[in-house]
Amino acid sequence: MSKHPNRNWQIMTLLSLFLGYVGYYICRSNLAVATPLLLKEYAEAGITKTDIGTVASVGVMLYALGKIINGYLADFLGGRLMFLTGMIASVLFSIWFGLAGGLTLFVIIWAGNRFFQSMGWVALVKTASRWFPVQWHATVMAVLSLSFLFGDAFARVYLGRLIMLGESDSSLSFLIDWRTIFFISAGTLGLITVFVYFSLKSSPIDVGLEEPEANPLNVYGAEGNHAQRISIAEVLKPLFASPLFWLICIMNFSLTLVRETFNFWTPTFLNEVAKFEIGQAAVGSMLFPLVGGCSALLAGITSDRLKGRHGRVILPSLILLVLSLILLTTIDVSGKPYLALTLISLVAFFLMAPYSFLSGVMAIDLGGKRGCSTVAGLVDSAGYLGAILSGHTVGMIAEYYGWRMAFGGLAGICCTAVIAGLIYWRIQERQMNLAQLLPTEPEPEAPHVPQ
Repeated sequence: MSKHPNRNWQIMTLLSLFLGYVGYYICRSNLAVATPLLLKEYAEAGITKTDIGTVASVGVMLYALGKIINGYLADFLGGRLMFLTGMIASVLFSIWFGLAGGLTLFVIIWAGNRFFQSMGWVALVKTASRWFPVQWHATVMAVLSLSFLFGDAFARVYLGRLIMLGESDSSLSFLIDWRTIFFISAGTLGLITVFVYFSLKSSPIDVGLEEPEANPLNVYGAEGNHAQRISIAEVLKPLFASPLFWLICIMNFSLTLVRETFNFWTPTFLNEVAKFEIGQAAVGSMLFPLVGGCSALLAGITSDRLKGRHGRVILPSLILLVLSLILLTTIDVSGKPYLALTLISLVAFFLMAPYSFLSGVMAIDLGGKRGCSTVAGLVDSAGYLGAILSGHTVGMIAEYYGWRMAFGGLAGICCTAVIAGLIYWRIQERQMNLAQLLPTEPEPEAPHVPQ
């Protein structure tokens, strides 16, 4: 067995995980892109933003539940199997949604889709933990975070352009509706699934290579280097005893609420307030994940250069995020599309730097190979419990009190993340400083061979 993973296999693994998770997002962002069309078609049936927000919120609830269940299953069954299962199920649910009609079916089908979509990230984290060395973790997970950020941006441009095509050509308008958006999403993910099936391996061991070592500061100690199946009690006990785990969950609660709010409602906000056309709003909304992706990559590279001291990146970003949300609350962007996009981009830049760490590199560092997908699942589930508010509650506040009030509420909630980020920074710095002071065992001397 070769001592180190082959660089070509690492690149192929990175590409497969990246492209696969882009595909996941094509079948997730489709509802946000199609929402203005759904509202237009079902206006006479009485379906409002609050109703579509309910569809999104129930989906988030099942996504949060799925993160808990599927996080442990990925640690137990392996990353590749879970990654492919989620992709296939998402294709089928997207087709079903496009064939359905009525609020009740929308809620049920979208909830099922989001449950299986929850397999994607935890399986990605599990696979990455076995392929890449600790000194690359922040950069690798930042690159993989681009898959959901640029994947989201790509989905909005890709699907938004289809809507614009229908808006500009009356002969195509009857062919390109919200149902078409879901069918094309499913077909695209289906093609990506075929590629990933042949290109992705669970571990370097599958191709005769050796796995890199896990982060020595993981909560399982030396056992964190092993990915063997263990009971859920053995996985959870060390995690629940770690204060860093709970602080990460608190931060993710606030940040996922903000992210999901902007992911889902940005096209509608740009259409209603900034006065974009529906197709333009869908394309314009891609700026949020695009700017966020640049921020996540910059943050990952910076953290690796700081030798994994994530708090030094997270805390300043959280403070500036609160200030950015306050700007969006106080500045009037009615009929000012470029000003609206500028302020949304500012929020994205300071949000995605800390957000991309929480269930990515922090999950791998905390859980090692043994429990990283469980950590990612639990952290994400905490986040998506907060994100439940992003659909129905934010939609209701926007409906009755306006978008400024909705953004002001988000700024207040993010103050909690700032406090958690400060405590996290102090604890992590102390742990890393102590680790540097610990003596390392000297290597045994080579035996003397008489000449």
